[in-house]
Amino acid sequence: MTYKNYPMVSRVIYGRGSFNQLSDIIAPKRLNVKAPFIYLVDDVFKGNAWLTSRISLAYEDQLLFISADQEPTTSQVDDLVEQIILNHKDRPSGIIGIGGGTLLDLAKAVALMLTNKGESKDYQGWDLVKSPAIYHVGIPTISGTGAEVSRTTVLTGPERKLGINSDYTPFDQVILDPELTTGIPKDQWFYTGMDCFIHCVESLNGTYLNAFSQSYGEKAYELCKEIFMDDKGSQEEQQDKLMMASWHGGMSIAYSQVGVAHALSYGLGYLLGTRHGIGNCIVFDNLEEFYPEGVALFKKMKTLHGIQLPQGICSELGDDEFNIMIDVALGLEPLWENAIGKNWKQTITRDKLRSLYERM
Repeated sequence: MTYKNYPMVSRVIYGRGSFNQLSDIIAPKRLNVKAPFIYLVDDVFKGNAWLTSRISLAYEDQLLFISADQEPTTSQVDDLVEQIILNHKDRPSGIIGIGGGTLLDLAKAVALMLTNKGESKDYQGWDLVKSPAIYHVGIPTISGTGAEVSRTTVLTGPERKLGINSDYTPFDQVILDPELTTGIPKDQWFYTGMDCFIHCVESLNGTYLNAFSQSYGEKAYELCKEIFMDDKGSQEEQQDKLMMASWHGGMSIAYSQVGVAHALSYGLGYLLGTRHGIGNCIVFDNLEEFYPEGVALFKKMKTLHGIQLPQGICSELGDDEFNIMIDVALGLEPLWENAIGKNWKQTITRDKLRSLYERM
């Protein structure tokens, strides 16, 4: 048997206020005065001096505020790469993503495409990237996606929603500062936290499960229960726990995979533009057949926190639109194999997926 030799984030700093050390951390990585650091920052922080005043721009460094209202697309990545190449004579010293999963995935994708020819859509899939990315740093400001530790950057392309999964995708440096997650709206906090919870459920119930994935998944699962069921402890303690749950949840799929919820959610995201966190929740709410214990616990957490999920988002769709979502979902074969097994095609039919989408 051949085992996959997975990369991990090579350096990580954790602690409240650790974001203050950003300049010192990246300074040794500057290639020359004309090789800038490019900061991709969620535009929710535009005008927020509490965060932006701690970003020290030098020489030809550039700070780009980017909206996270829509999840990253291949065309957006390609446009950013072209913009960086045209505006700077030298290849950047590094890309620094500051924000949630959208900004972290953008940073990873841009770092990859600055060293790989062609369009980013050509690299959607598994192990298609040929050249290492430039130095890239991830700084999450919301916890749950696991994007800070994963080997994928999920992009919506012209034909599908699918990650660039490669050994060159993970960040070279991550800064985990729980203080940065202050002030998140409750519904967004819940949806993104549930992304982590669903990672764990899908990993722990998958056919790919092994002791490596299980150890991370079980820890993240327990932390999610402490955060979303017990609801005890100070805000600081909850922030600390969720940041570590996100990290462990992301690691739980390194040697494993996600499953049914993510496969169907990608279909919603591709066709309807449904954000990943809330999309996972909408799907997972209907998956008792696949994850009975996890869904039951999810429903309790949803009630406890007063979360009302959108209903009927697929009620007005026609056959062609359902087929688009089904095609996207069925294209994610590793997810189905993890969820159901090698013979998944015997039970996961187009009619089956149509019936699941119709419940949403």
